[in-house]
Amino acid sequence: MRHLFRALTAVLVFLGLGLGLSLGLSWPAVADESEPVAAESDVVQPFGVTRVTVSGPISPAQAELLDNAVAHAERQGSSMVLLVLDTPGGLGDSMRSMVSTILNAPMPVAVWVGPAGARAASAGVFLVAASSVAGMAPQTTIGAASPVGLGGAEIDGTMAKKVTQDFTSLVRAVSEARGRNSEWYSSAVTESVSITANEALEARVVEMVAQSDRAFLVQAGRAGVLHNGATITFDPGQIQISDYEPGFRYSFLSWLLHPQVAYLLLMGGMLGLFIEITNPGSIFPGVFGGLCLLLGLYAMSVLPTDVTGLLLLGFALLLFLLEIQIVSYGLLSLAGAAAMFIGSVLLFRDDYGTLAIPTSFIILPVAVVSSAAAGLVFLVVRSRRVERPLGLPALVGQQAEVLDWDGESGQILIRGEIWAAKRSSTDFTPQRGMKVQVLSASALTLEIGPLGS
Repeated sequence: MRHLFRALTAVLVFLGLGLGLSLGLSWPAVADESEPVAAESDVVQPFGVTRVTVSGPISPAQAELLDNAVAHAERQGSSMVLLVLDTPGGLGDSMRSMVSTILNAPMPVAVWVGPAGARAASAGVFLVAASSVAGMAPQTTIGAASPVGLGGAEIDGTMAKKVTQDFTSLVRAVSEARGRNSEWYSSAVTESVSITANEALEARVVEMVAQSDRAFLVQAGRAGVLHNGATITFDPGQIQISDYEPGFRYSFLSWLLHPQVAYLLLMGGMLGLFIEITNPGSIFPGVFGGLCLLLGLYAMSVLPTDVTGLLLLGFALLLFLLEIQIVSYGLLSLAGAAAMFIGSVLLFRDDYGTLAIPTSFIILPVAVVSSAAAGLVFLVVRSRRVERPLGLPALVGQQAEVLDWDGESGQILIRGEIWAAKRSSTDFTPQRGMKVQVLSASALTLEIGPLGS
């Protein structure tokens, strides 16, 4: 019995040790399962920021750029779009489109006016007012948002009041929605005031002043960005900036849709086609002019263009062509130059924009195209008035080649035709293959002599 008891005791101890060992081994397994959870909580989640730069006048190209950048950021899963802004202003319709894009973006859109020396003038003020969070670099300015006509001219009368009220209501609405100083934004439109970055910070026009765009994002992350009723915060280590590269299309459109470039293309196209019409077969002026004209007309279809201006430019070209057919002693050319100048002035009709063709810029292209067209008209008319001999007299003075010669007469080749010929004097003896000159023509026989005689 004792041996049996000892044996059972040993088995129980063995089982106890085995159970304890198994329990001891199971605790690390539970700890191992909890370790990945702790590790995941320590991982810093990235805060993706898509950065897009808008530098230069606001036009349809910049509006398309911002639309594409927001769509790209959404596809990439970015948490914010950062708009680096430096603009003197631009077209009112394009500005409204960009404001709408900012307000309806699925993620917050931050605007930083920079780098140092940059400005957010005119249309740029509205983009800053609409942004989810706004910042400026030191030595930058914002303001001067009063609407002006094309070329920078003041808008008079009822239209001025209408446009100013429209702009004021827009900037007040978006600035109030963002919790900014709506009174100052209104005065930027009505009184065209402009302030520095530090003054903008004190006046609650922007939320931050930062030396760089990254420093601006760091401040924004700590302060929090309000979007769709929620405040978004992020740490500096989470920020991951990726640049949106618009590619060649944006660069080309940005160049093409500048009113001055579009205007020069249109004028160059008109001149090239006029040269081709008055001098058929020139080829290069026609091809170059057609290309310029098509590009210019495409730009005009996108830009706010007045059809009256285009019709006047076409009428000017028609007047220059009529000068060739009608003797007006230059009156049609003068009328064409006047129509071209007036059409250039009326070409753009945007009530809001500052993108335009200044009158000083118009004068030189109009003078060059009008002078070139008038000069071509003069040459064409002059060439038509020169009497040109026909038939046998037209052969006098031409160069010919001797095909066969015998004594006093022979045959010569002139303009691909074989003619009977006689020599002018006995001192001159033509030989086969010799180059000679036709001195006179009589009864289907040409009299020849040495070249230069």
